[in-house]
Amino acid sequence: MTTTTTTTEPNPEPAAVDERMASPGLLNKLVVRPEIGALLGALVVFVFFSIVADKFLTTGGVATWLDDSATLGIMAVAVALLMIGGEFDLSAGVMTASTALVTAIFATQVGLNVWLALLLSLVFALGVGALNGWLVVRTGLPSFIVTLGTFLALQGLNLGVTRLITDSVQVSGMRGAPGYESAGFVFASTFAIAGTPFQISIVWWIGFAALAAWLLTRTKFGNWIFAVGGAAISARAVGVPVARTKILLFMGTALAAWLVGTINILRFTTVQANQGIGLEFQFIIAAVIGGCLLTGGFGSAIGAAIGALIFGMARQGIVFANWNSDWFMLFLGIMLLGAVLVNNTFRRRAERVRR
Repeated sequence: MTTTTTTTEPNPEPAAVDERMASPGLLNKLVVRPEIGALLGALVVFVFFSIVADKFLTTGGVATWLDDSATLGIMAVAVALLMIGGEFDLSAGVMTASTALVTAIFATQVGLNVWLALLLSLVFALGVGALNGWLVVRTGLPSFIVTLGTFLALQGLNLGVTRLITDSVQVSGMRGAPGYESAGFVFASTFAIAGTPFQISIVWWIGFAALAAWLLTRTKFGNWIFAVGGAAISARAVGVPVARTKILLFMGTALAAWLVGTINILRFTTVQANQGIGLEFQFIIAAVIGGCLLTGGFGSAIGAAIGALIFGMARQGIVFANWNSDWFMLFLGIMLLGAVLVNNTFRRRAERVRR
């Protein structure tokens, strides 16, 4: 009689899971987003001024701080893309005045239709942006120096040409120019919510930010922007058109400046030759608060839009709280330093998560 002995195999150990296939946790998913710091900051600012300023959450108050944020936000988004690409544009602020002046001079002094004047100012803006980009990539000079030169040149042109043509330092009379009504409806009208007028610039801001976010995260050009900002030499070695990308980014800031200049001239119907000076630093600060690094290669279009929102909420919140407006500069300085520290921390954490 044969006896069969059954041996029991030990339970096999579970197969090790490749950490590259593991699903990252919610915290890690949030950390890799450059705009998360700005979003948290916006929530803090929103809650704070909602408590200390009674008018802050009224429809009129919301309309005011959204209006304050809108044109700044359009420029901050464009500047953010440029900063992610590793460059700066110090002429962005004065360019908003230059494009408005070109539009106003052609419409009021030459007598052209406003739409044609807008087209000519757009060509002017894109030409200056392309020149900035070409000089940066052709000469190898830092964009800080190149665009500082453009800033001074545009400032001189604005004052000199305006005084030569109008014998003053401003151009007005847009309301009587042909085509003003239709152009004003597109760029400077209002829409009502709960009986309160909101500026159409808010819609332009949201649309511009959404388009920039899609371009940055969903297209090949967006990958090029991160590549040239993070490591231009390596990007060139793998076939990224570094020069073309940088030139297009400078043209993007010029396009945004044209849009802001157009909104301003059609809304206020007059423009001063010295407008826009100093605004370039506000654009950069909003982009940095929104998650951009000064070294390039890291940032977010949505974050820059949120940075501009923080700007608008703080500036108008201080007014609604009946505080001295000088406190805004203190707030701005603290926000800038805090944003730089937070952005560096999030970037290092994101690099560890992605490894």
